[in-house]
Amino acid sequence: MAASNMKDVKRRIKSVESTMQITKAMQLVASSKMRRAKERAEAIHPFFENVFKVMCEISSDSDFKSVFTKKKFRNASLIVVIAGDRGLAGGFNSNVLKMAEAKASEIKRSGGEVKIMAIGKKAVEFFEKRDYDLTDKYPHIAEGIDITETIDLADNIIHRFKVGEFDSVELIYTTFVSAMTQEPNELRILPVENLNHVPEKKAVTIYDPSPEEVFDGIIPQYICGMLYSAIVDSYAAEQAARRTAMESASDNASEMIDQLSLLYNRARQAQITQEITEISSASINN
Repeated sequence: MAASNMKDVKRRIKSVESTMQITKAMQLVASSKMRRAKERAEAIHPFFENVFKVMCEISSDSDFKSVFTKKKFRNASLIVVIAGDRGLAGGFNSNVLKMAEAKASEIKRSGGEVKIMAIGKKAVEFFEKRDYDLTDKYPHIAEGIDITETIDLADNIIHRFKVGEFDSVELIYTTFVSAMTQEPNELRILPVENLNHVPEKKAVTIYDPSPEEVFDGIIPQYICGMLYSAIVDSYAAEQAARRTAMESASDNASEMIDQLSLLYNRARQAQITQEITEISSASINN
């Protein structure tokens, strides 16, 4: 190997080492953010479960009726799509966006109209470039979102549902299964379904002014809890996917450095051997 080529290999080694430092730093940052997001998601679960339990108790009455539980013909549907704000997370964004696109196609095939609420920069960019009715854009909110901001999102959805802009709301996000596994998930949040969980010993409760009005009053907290849990869960899944991707990139960089170092050392050894041979030959000839 010529000396110039050896210099190129050495520069390549330094370049890969610099890249590996970046991927390792991103891996550590993603791990830290993932833990915090997991804690936030777990903190809201007890509240959300209790709200849902109360809704089940109220709706168990045979005479119960609510605009939020009534199934209508699906003239229009709102799809709330939660994706990431950044890339470098493996297939995290592409998987959830493929599921959202498949759901939108299914609704259109059945004759329904599709509206999109995109949460996350990648979701906004994806639907802006395609022929979709993108009615709401919320990039860069997942990392620092709080309950107050989520209530505003929930109120927006509830108001539009009540006035008939759409008659169903689908939520598509990625759920955090484990640090190594993240799965896209689809869930209908309006009209409210699966209200069939009733406690074995149901207390006699009087709702004032009526069960329906109490139920409708709880809906904002319910939708808020659903959205907040999904956003935080998706954010934790994004960080887990990025941590895995950066770990894999660091491992690949380390392997590449080993291969380049071996190549460089072999070439260096060959050059030294050649120089020794040339010196020996010159000595013999003299």
